[in-house]
Amino acid sequence: MNAQTFFEQAKTSLNLPASTTLQSAYQFGSDADTLAHLVLTGRKTATTSAYDLYEPDEPLPQVGAYDVILDAHDQPVCVTHTDQVTITPYRDVDATHAYLEGEDDRTYDYWRRVHDDFFSQEYASEHQTFDPQTAQMVLERFHVIYPVQ
Repeated sequence: MNAQTFFEQAKTSLNLPASTTLQSAYQFGSDADTLAHLVLTGRKTATTSAYDLYEPDEPLPQVGAYDVILDAHDQPVCVTHTDQVTITPYRDVDATHAYLEGEDDRTYDYWRRVHDDFFSQEYASEHQTFDPQTAQMVLERFHVIYPVQ
């Protein structure tokens, strides 16, 4: 099933207005299946993306928006609702945000280690250099609305 069809099912199930739109459908990071499962189970309620890597005309996530989370095969897993969007320096991401990302032992040390590696690779793929002291990040908080648990 594609993301739009899945979202239409969610709208019907949740009695959302027909005019409700889907912001995006996406996979998380380097292990899409594991991270999608963490979202589906409610353990992962936050994510981080590199503000510096957004295209000039690419919209930022919006509070109140709906997204479909995909697995590694681009199959829909769940629909989320965005609760908060903040742009902040990478160096200022705190232990609370790391915990809400829900990965591994949920510590800041783990989060920082894997995200240093992840963003180094992401920036390099765009022919840029990741600098943890100057990089700007988009922090999102969300919750699952469909399927209803």
